Amino acid sequence: MSTTTNATATSSIEKINTPKNAQLTSVLSHAVKAYGPGLIFCSGCTPHDSALSLPEGGIKEHTEQVIRNLTNVLEAAGSAWEKVIKVNVYLTDMNDFTAMNEVYERLLPSPKPARTCVQVVKLPGGADVEMECIAAI
Repeated sequence: MSTTTNATATSSIEKINTPKNAQLTSVLSHAVKAYGPGLIFCSGCTPHDSALSLPEGGIKEHTEQVIRNLTNVLEAAGSAWEKVIKVNVYLTDMNDFTAMNEVYERLLPSPKPARTCVQVVKLPGGADVEMECIAAI
C-alpha cells in the first residue's frame, strides 16, 4: 500500500507525490489526477531511486527500476498498471529497444497499453530510459 503525500485538491485536480520516489516537487508532481475525465497523468520516471542514485546495471535493470518507480506513482494516485491507457518510452539509444522491450513485456500485465518509443539525445541524471504514462482512476 502506497501513501499519498502532498495531495492538494483544486476543484477536480489533485497533485500526487509519493515518498517512495525522489522528491522533485519544486519542478514537478509525480502525477496529476483529473477527476472529471477520471485520468491520471504520470510524469516521466527515470531509473533513479529515492536517493537520486542510478542503479547498477544496464538497460534491463534500469527498465525494471523505471517500472517500479511508475508503479509507486500509480499506487499513490489510486491506480495500477492494469488501468494504464498509454505509455511513452524514451531511450538514449534505440539499440536498447529489444532489451527494454523484454523487461516491459515481462513486467506489465496484458493486454498492454498503447505505447510510443522514441530515441532522445539525453535524459536527466545520465539515465538511459524514461517512461511516462496516462492511466484511468
